Amino acid sequence: MAAMKPRTGDGPLEVVQEGRSTIMRVPLEGGGRLVVEISLDEAAELRAALDGVIKD
Repeated sequence: MAAMKPRTGDGPLEVVQEGRSTIMRVPLEGGGRLVVEISLDEAAELRAALDGVIKD
């Protein structure tokens, strides 16, 4: 039987600086989180894209 790797815990949406990297953790439906390393330029592009669809 193959070894089971532990799943990352569920948690809130978060974005943190770890050294030179920006790490974004997004909770997923069904459990777990998507972990993405993004640059500051990519984070700015993501913000602009979200601003385009979010209405206050």
